[in-house]
Amino acid sequence: MSRFAIPTTDVLKAREKLVLDHFHDEVVHQWDDVLSTFPHPHYELISTMTVHDGDAEVRGYYNDTRAAFPDQDHELIALRHSADAVIAEFWLMGTHEGPLGKIPPTGQRFRVRVTAYFIFDEDETLVCERVYFDTLTMLKQVLTGVNLKNPRNWPLVVKAVRGLLAMSGEPDERLLRTTPPKLGADD
Repeated sequence: MSRFAIPTTDVLKAREKLVLDHFHDEVVHQWDDVLSTFPHPHYELISTMTVHDGDAEVRGYYNDTRAAFPDQDHELIALRHSADAVIAEFWLMGTHEGPLGKIPPTGQRFRVRVTAYFIFDEDETLVCERVYFDTLTMLKQVLTGVNLKNPRNWPLVVKAVRGLLAMSGEPDERLLRTTPPKLGADD
């Protein structure tokens, strides 16, 4: 299929419904329903260069992020369609009430703009959710409310900095191995 071939309206509507159901089920923590939207769950978080591949890893990702942000929610900005994806722009928000990796909870809220690509294969199967967002903006908001003038908060700040450094590990090799597309008149 040509990369310029946009699917029919019915296909685009079906993709959009799947993505909206996926979003809804994430917010209400219906993990089985979320995972049923793709036969092999696969998340790529570009901001941290991490991949969560397969049911167990994706469930672990859900558990970790909802432990950190139990009220995590989103506010949709726009949905767009391409030949092989639904592209969602939204505000992601939540309150930091549990550990985020090694960063201890601060009780602070965040709101960060996100773009997610829900990528479909030639059989119209969702094969990947690829997410882009500014981690620094989120972490800055999570840490902003900590009063640095109060010495009792200094251990929290030290733990948070150590946690940030621990999160900046080696990028997942699968995200580094990219190949340029073959562009040309035959598409």
